[in-house]
Amino acid sequence: MKTKLVLLVILTVLNTQFSIAQKSFSVSVKGKGEPILLFPGFGCTGELWNETVEELSKTNECHIFTFAGFGTVPPIETPWFTTIKNELISYVKDKKLHKPTLLGHSLGGTLSLWLASTETELFKKVILVDALPASAALMIPNYNGEIIEYDNPQSKMMLEMDKNSFEAMNSQSIPFMCLNKEKHKIITSWMNMADRKTYVYGYIDMLNLDLRKEISKIKIPVVILAATSLGLDIVKNTYTAQYQNLPSVQIYYAENAAHFVMYDQPDWFIKNVKLALK
Repeated sequence: MKTKLVLLVILTVLNTQFSIAQKSFSVSVKGKGEPILLFPGFGCTGELWNETVEELSKTNECHIFTFAGFGTVPPIETPWFTTIKNELISYVKDKKLHKPTLLGHSLGGTLSLWLASTETELFKKVILVDALPASAALMIPNYNGEIIEYDNPQSKMMLEMDKNSFEAMNSQSIPFMCLNKEKHKIITSWMNMADRKTYVYGYIDMLNLDLRKEISKIKIPVVILAATSLGLDIVKNTYTAQYQNLPSVQIYYAENAAHFVMYDQPDWFIKNVKLALK
């Protein structure tokens, strides 16, 4: 009896230590079966995956993440993105998850590529939703991995922006990222809830990550579900250029879908996720 009590105390302490040490995300688990880690895009919470989890949890154990500084998860210090990546590796190993699949949207997809190229034996496959290995290459002409400093005029302007201006900026950008008007309100609310420093510095973290060469190290299947609202030819050229070092990648293009593919084409999306899992 005494031995059992001692073991119980030890396990409680270990679990408490892990929950204290891991501060870069919150996670909820639903369903049983082979594990899937679901990473939301920048500014979003794990609620992004509600409809997806409703389906996938019937056959899989879904680990749904919300990153620090978003939703109700307290912010952390920089480097934000690196800390998330390192603590996710610890999470998978500490929980003894066997070859989980990575399902990531946007920033969550870039994170999935980073994990798969770093821990080449830890995961089973990667499913990306409108995600690239080098987001900065979309915005900076002739981008070649130059580092963006946290302290720059754009960051200063964003940090000093008043609440009304910040929310107006989010409201104006959402229609370009999601064609499904019924989802605009919830996406906007996630963006408005974001910790401002995380919103600014975390985005810089993402832009400073250039994985175009690193993805050549990925050994597992990678499937991409891409949006086409910018034009199919433009999107195809972008993906071909950014994934040239991962020739085995499989890319499927969603018609009439912007960045939030899971909302713009929900039936097509869940069908192709299930196919990718098989």
